[in-house]
Amino acid sequence: MSKTTRLSRGLLAAALSLALSAMAVAASSGKAEGAFAAVDPMIGTGGDGHTFPGATVPFGMVQLSPDTAMPDFKHAYKWAAGYQYGDSSIQGFSHTHFSGSGHSDLGDVLVMPIAGDVKLDPGSPDQPGSGYRSRFDHKSEKAEAGYYAVTLADYGVRAELTAGARVGWHRYTFPKGKPAHLLLDLRPSIYDYDGKVLWSSVRVRADGTVTGGRTTRGWAPGRQLYFAMRFNQPMTSRSLKNREKDVPYRGFSGPGNRAEDVDAISGRALEGVFDFGDLGKPLIVKVAVSSVSEDNAVANLDKDGAGFDFDARRAEARQAWEKALSTVDVQAPAETRKTFYTALYHAMIAPGLSMDVNGQYRGPDNQVHTAKGFDFYSTWSLWDVYRAQQPLMTLLEPARSNDFVSSLVAAQQASPFGILPVWAYQGMETWCMIGYHAVPVIADAYMKGIRGYDTKAALDAMVASATYGPYGGIDDYMKLGYVPIDRQPEAASKTVEYAFDDWSLAQMAKAMGKDDIAATFMKRAGNWKNSFDTKTGFLRARKSDGSYREPFDPSSAGYGSDYTEGNAWQYSWYVPQDVAGLMEALGGKDAFVKKLDQVFDAKVDPKSFAHVEDITGLIGWYAHGNEPSHQVAYLYDYAGQPWKTQERLVKIMQTQYSPTPTGLVGNDDLGQMSAWYIFTSLGFYPVAPGSNQYVIGRPFVEKATLNLAGGKKFTVSADHLDAKHPYVGKVTLNGKALDRTYIRHEEIVAGGELHFSMQETPAKDWGTAPGAQPYSMSGAAQHD
Repeated sequence: MSKTTRLSRGLLAAALSLALSAMAVAASSGKAEGAFAAVDPMIGTGGDGHTFPGATVPFGMVQLSPDTAMPDFKHAYKWAAGYQYGDSSIQGFSHTHFSGSGHSDLGDVLVMPIAGDVKLDPGSPDQPGSGYRSRFDHKSEKAEAGYYAVTLADYGVRAELTAGARVGWHRYTFPKGKPAHLLLDLRPSIYDYDGKVLWSSVRVRADGTVTGGRTTRGWAPGRQLYFAMRFNQPMTSRSLKNREKDVPYRGFSGPGNRAEDVDAISGRALEGVFDFGDLGKPLIVKVAVSSVSEDNAVANLDKDGAGFDFDARRAEARQAWEKALSTVDVQAPAETRKTFYTALYHAMIAPGLSMDVNGQYRGPDNQVHTAKGFDFYSTWSLWDVYRAQQPLMTLLEPARSNDFVSSLVAAQQASPFGILPVWAYQGMETWCMIGYHAVPVIADAYMKGIRGYDTKAALDAMVASATYGPYGGIDDYMKLGYVPIDRQPEAASKTVEYAFDDWSLAQMAKAMGKDDIAATFMKRAGNWKNSFDTKTGFLRARKSDGSYREPFDPSSAGYGSDYTEGNAWQYSWYVPQDVAGLMEALGGKDAFVKKLDQVFDAKVDPKSFAHVEDITGLIGWYAHGNEPSHQVAYLYDYAGQPWKTQERLVKIMQTQYSPTPTGLVGNDDLGQMSAWYIFTSLGFYPVAPGSNQYVIGRPFVEKATLNLAGGKKFTVSADHLDAKHPYVGKVTLNGKALDRTYIRHEEIVAGGELHFSMQETPAKDWGTAPGAQPYSMSGAAQHD
């Protein structure tokens, strides 16, 4: 054994020891602690994780959470979820948030309980008492799935939050002897700036219900959000104010000479102060939201928000999460369980319900539509979630996946452009990121037998999106076979991502018997070759005259470059539908593996990506904090060296995740980072959604059981899972040897057991035979 080999194995064992923790302290059963208790919503709330700690239910419409800052859009990246663990004060509690996004918006219907004198502006975090925000201490916080609590130190108010599907619930316990108030501020937003609020309104109805809404010009221009709010105790007084400045003409004044006499107000800078006197019991506030109208918000509140039993609503939120999390039973050390179940929790926040109790929702045309026979969901970070988060839902939430597909198709039918969502929330489109990645979401669901929707309409929607010329250079892509860089930025990335989407479309069309469509898009799936420069060994952008753009620097990244949030080292591997073809283009298996090794082993200064916020979690050029790298560690399997996949996964798991507020090295991206962790923990990953194959890595949990539809159970188990045995020795499926490096979706949903025998040294004879590798276009015949 060489010195280098001994050193490599020593480092691997040390890394694995940290990744797995001490097996001696593992719970004896996956149910010992309980999945619900293992969730820690604080994971990812610091650094670049961009998760929020507040209350929501699985795939719910409301995300009720504290906001520690709502800075202007130039400085808002850090606060994409409204909350940063390192902050020391809370501005208020708002009802809508993204979980782990890079860009952001929302922060709607912000309220703040105040004891004593009321200030109308939030003030500065650096100057306590300068406004209505309050200091807090993490020791006073309690966060669990569906519940959040904190003590607002400047007011002595204990704030508690829980949520239902469409309603946020607040319970505020005020100190005795000080008058209690609730401030409503419709001015601030996450990613804020002057003029973002185009219009807003507040109304106090005769029964004491407060309703209103606002239209904002944010990430989704012209977005409308309405609310209805009720209290468990009558107001003693209230005041509605329009804080607009420098408005030359406001029209004539309505009824009421004093702010406390005004029953309704409209403008662009509205606040309301609701007074309750010296309370002898907690104030309970319930708030329903709607993207359609105030009346729909009231109806949502009437149906989903009956009564004022906060503890009962908290129990319901807990039950909803217990049911969702029970889809997987895991046996592992306590810290691994915490990371695993929090990842599962984060993977089940979005897409969120975006439909009122009467079935109405707002579509991308900014018009009101009615869902018939399905629940409408939005919040689609499709560039991220098609890779692993949505494939995970086809396993764990197949019934909801039907609604997801129905929602995507309904959005396409309402789109002014006739195409599927790209990055949408509350029904509205943002046009963020690239690709038409709703296509692989639909194709993956269809190929897995999830078909409770109009399949013809779904295929039509996919073709319409893939052939809409004005979007992202598709017209040139269809003519030239690639996207030209002199006409579109990030052209190399667009070419390869379109090619994968085309491949997934072809799989569904072929399965539906639409051979002409399948043939067209299967040909387009090979377009990645048109941007791959075999001379340099990198994916590169070409100009419309056919030449590659010069000068070329494979390390270059950033907007205006050849790539989307990445560089040539990261994007040259993005051919999930044809890894064998990529291997051939690089000169064969040995050259392929050598270059993969260069990716992970390179010495790279993280400062080189300081100008690209999303490229984080570096291991060499590999950037786990961003999605283009997510399949790369699994590619060694295709070259017949699965033991190297196992080695790389140990390093990634050890360095990129931990059960702490800074435990996510990059944006969770609405569950994609978390879904990667879940799949990798189980021992396999969907490199090419739509292939019905999961590429085998190695497990990181001792035992896990997937509780599947129809009462089926699929168990993953491992023996000798410790630091001394980092490699897969052999694999069995239902007791029979499995010598290939992939497992089929059909084998999982049928139920059974996938068992790994771990060993000290690499098993260089496992998974290496011809035909043992996962699907590739270039070698598809071997999988027939």
